Amino acid sequence: MPFEAEAILRLLLAAVLGGSIGYEREYTNRPAGFRTHILVCTGAALVMVTSEYLIRKYTTVAVDPARLGAQVISGIGFLGAGTIIRDGFNIRGLTTAASLWIVSCLGIAVGSGFYLGATAATILVFLALITLKKAERRFSKRNRYRIFIIESENVNGQLGNVCGFLEDHGIDIKSIQLNKSKDNDQVIRLLVKLPGNTIDMQMLSDLQSIGGVKKVYEG
Repeated sequence: MPFEAEAILRLLLAAVLGGSIGYEREYTNRPAGFRTHILVCTGAALVMVTSEYLIRKYTTVAVDPARLGAQVISGIGFLGAGTIIRDGFNIRGLTTAASLWIVSCLGIAVGSGFYLGATAATILVFLALITLKKAERRFSKRNRYRIFIIESENVNGQLGNVCGFLEDHGIDIKSIQLNKSKDNDQVIRLLVKLPGNTIDMQMLSDLQSIGGVKKVYEG
């Protein structure tokens, strides 16, 4: 097969493999979706095809075919960092950043002509994104984490009062997020671990009796 035809085939395959992973990210409404993954994977493949083209063209000059690919792997970090979002005390987007990195590696593999490895890796990544997400949810349930949302007046030291109350009842707080409601009230969102994974209704009633607390419910 002529080099030009094989180069086009590699770029098309890179677009397909990158798009298959991007489709899953798009379907779950992640920051980087279908088009972004296609662009990254196709671009990485183009880099490797270009490297091979340079070797063929400049036969009298020593050319390192891995040099451009190495720049792709190190340079993809800025794009991955753009998908990482801080949501209160939580970090989101790490999986999408990792998928962009692996997609760039897929493009390098396809651009180098390593079709079998690229295809096998795509299948493994796609399965990991789908099946392990369900496993993470089950694991989270076994860890008995629940979400409490507390709507309160803007009272000084209210967050400390709420956290102190929960700690006195043996409830571990994993994360805290503060927001404002439409009425300019304070909204405290807590990710907590309950003893025995059961909600004590009396405890909720006592929590709601704290001065300034208007409403307590599970999110």
